[in-house]
Amino acid sequence: MTQVKNNQLPIAISPLSWANEVIAEFGQDATADMCLSGAKVAGYDGVEMSRLFPHTAVELTALLQQYPLKHASGWHSGFLTQRSVDEELAAVAPFAILLRDTGASVMVYGECGNMPDNALDIAMSGRLTLTAAQIGAYGDRLTAFASELQSRYGLGLAYHHHLMMVAEQLDEVRAVMAATGPVVGLLLDTGHAFSAGFDYQILLEEFGERINHIHLKDIRADVLQQVRRDDLSFNDAVRKGMFAVPGDGAIDFAPLAQFVRASGYQGWMVVEAEQDPSREPPEITVARARQFIRHTFAM
Repeated sequence: MTQVKNNQLPIAISPLSWANEVIAEFGQDATADMCLSGAKVAGYDGVEMSRLFPHTAVELTALLQQYPLKHASGWHSGFLTQRSVDEELAAVAPFAILLRDTGASVMVYGECGNMPDNALDIAMSGRLTLTAAQIGAYGDRLTAFASELQSRYGLGLAYHHHLMMVAEQLDEVRAVMAATGPVVGLLLDTGHAFSAGFDYQILLEEFGERINHIHLKDIRADVLQQVRRDDLSFNDAVRKGMFAVPGDGAIDFAPLAQFVRASGYQGWMVVEAEQDPSREPPEITVARARQFIRHTFAM
């Protein structure tokens, strides 16, 4: 459970505002200090993992303590659509140890199996899906993996519904949740829900008790319309600016604020948007987002 400061949930910022993990030209000159000092000045409590940061617990802990900021979580590219549970546990071990030893309590799980080659650079209509028969066995493996992740490392699994992955559409999220036990938590991503064509409030209503991590992402509706019309790739959607920080797009965050206040949610909320840092200095973007969160969530 995340520590609450002054009876308020901690808010983290994703380093994606400074450096993209897969688009090399976004943040070529970014440094860890640029990211962490910007996060500190803007008033954030923590950050998620980034390619900008050291990948040993001792070094990362020392770095974060300089600011000081907490380690909220990090993304693991999972392949349980293809791998056995034992294979996935072997693959995740170094990262799970890093998260545990730097104070994180959840791990973001993104299913990267059952994806076409260069999935983020092809038309999004080329996404692959799972059959109903495959979902059952996949859910069993996810549940077993999440249980071991918890028992071995004390980490909750936060399953990320995500464009171009096997749980993009609402019915697919529902299918994964139905096929897994409660040990499999759900990461609510407002932007991925909106861009997949469904209202994130449905996830609050149906799976509120399983939501253990929240990504606060906004969507520029005019860009989304163009992306759908031209069947662009995920990375081209990012380059065109489809994703935005909260307050810069079309999403209504008031229902989420109400959920957080009423439900007793105790996880992190993470401001996250894959944006081109050359369009606006990231420290300005993330500071504006933090003010929006303070106003909308009264935090």
